Amino acid sequence: MKCSLRLTTLSVAKSTRMAQRSVVCKYSTQPNKQEEFVKERENYTVTTYSRPNLVFEKGQGSYLWDIEGGKYIDFTAGIAVTALGHANPKIAEILYDQAKKVIHTSNLYHNLWTSELSKQLVEKTKESGGMKDASRVFLGNSGTEANEAALKFARKYGKSIAEDKIEFITFETSFHGRSMGALSVTPNKKYQAPFAPLIPGVKVAKPNDIHSVEKLISDKTCGVILEPIQGEGGVRPMEAKFLAKVRQLCDEHNALLIYDEIQCGLGRTGNLWAHCKLGEETHPDILTMAKALGNGYPIGATMITEKVESVLKVGDHGTTYGGNPLGARVGSYVLQQVSDKDFLSKVEQKSEIFKVKLSELQEKFPDLITDVRGDGLLLGIEFNIDPAPICAIAREKGLLIITAGGNVIRFVPALNIESKVIYEGLAILEEAVKEFAENQ
Repeated sequence: MKCSLRLTTLSVAKSTRMAQRSVVCKYSTQPNKQEEFVKERENYTVTTYSRPNLVFEKGQGSYLWDIEGGKYIDFTAGIAVTALGHANPKIAEILYDQAKKVIHTSNLYHNLWTSELSKQLVEKTKESGGMKDASRVFLGNSGTEANEAALKFARKYGKSIAEDKIEFITFETSFHGRSMGALSVTPNKKYQAPFAPLIPGVKVAKPNDIHSVEKLISDKTCGVILEPIQGEGGVRPMEAKFLAKVRQLCDEHNALLIYDEIQCGLGRTGNLWAHCKLGEETHPDILTMAKALGNGYPIGATMITEKVESVLKVGDHGTTYGGNPLGARVGSYVLQQVSDKDFLSKVEQKSEIFKVKLSELQEKFPDLITDVRGDGLLLGIEFNIDPAPICAIAREKGLLIITAGGNVIRFVPALNIESKVIYEGLAILEEAVKEFAENQ
C-alpha cells in the first residue's frame, strides 16, 4: 500500500529542524479534508491553473496554514504580491478603517486617495532615481489592466503622428498578461495559440540582442514593451547597455518605451524600481505596476510622461473600479514602506543570504543546477531538468516555491521576510533537491 506524507506542523530550531508529519495512506478510508474540499467544489470553478489539493485558510508574515493545520514557509508571496507579508496588521487596519468610510465612488468623482496615491507615485519615483519624466498615473485593478492601458496609450500616441504607426515590439520569453492586448505581446505559443488571431502588428525581438531590435524597429513602431527583469520567463535580467540602446532606438523612431515592472518593481530588486540603478539613459515613457502595490488587494497603475498625456483626451480610456478609495489608500501605505531606504537596504541584505546559500546549493549539486541569477528578492536557480518535482517535494516538506521559464525555480518571498525564515526555507529546499537527486 502506497502512502503519501502530509505536513501538519513545522518547527525549526537554530541547529536542528524537526518536522512532525501525519501519514495518510493513499487507499485509506481516513478522510483527507483538503482533498474532499477540492473534490466537492472544483466543478464549480473555471479551469485555470493546475493546483495541488492544498487549501489555505490563514497566513501570517511568511507563513501559511492549510485547513488541516499544516504550516508552510512561503517563498512565493502569492507570485510576488504580498510584499509586506500575509495578514499584515497595518494593512488590515487600513482596510477596516477605510471600509467604514467609503469603498467606491467611481471615476466620475474625485476622492481623497486616488489623487494622493498618484502624486506619491510620481514624486517617489523621481526621488528614487527612476523615470525622470514621470508625470501622471492611471489607476486600474491589475497588472494586465495596467499593460492594456499602456498599449492603448502607445497606440494613441503613434496614431497622433501617423495612421500606420501602430506596431509593437516585444521580447521572447516575456509575459505581460492574458487579456487580448497584453496576450498579444506575450509571445508564448501555449498562451497565445488557443486565442488567435490576436492584435496585429506585434514583432518579437530577442532579449539583450540589440541587433534583433534594430532589424524590427521602424517609423511604424509606436511602442516597445519589456520587463527589465523577466519574471515568468525565467528570472532573466536585461542588460543596462542593451536598455540604453533600446531607449536610443525608440527616440530615433519616435516610439514609446514601456517598462513592465509589475513583478520586478516596488522594492523587489532592492530599489523602488528595477530601472532605478540603470541611469537616465534607460528611462521609459510608460511604467506599469501592480502585484505588490496592494499587498493582495487588487490594484494596478500605469505611469506616463507629459508627452504621452498630451495625446490623450477625455473618454480615451477609463475604468469603473480602478482607483477606488480603498485600494488607493492601501497602495499609498505599501508605497511608503517599499520606498523607504532602510527597508530597501534590508531587502538587499536578505538577497545576499539567498545568493550565498543558493550558490552553495549549486556547488553541492553541479549536475543539476546550472545557474543562480536575479536581483534583490527576485531570484532564480536554473536546472538542466524540469524542477517541478522538486517543488512538489519541497511542498510536502513545508516549503512553497514556484517555477518559471520551464527549468527555473523562482524565489519571490515577502520583502520583509525574516532572515531566520530564509535559512529555514533554504534548508528544506536543500533536502528536496537531495531527495530528488537520490531518486534519479
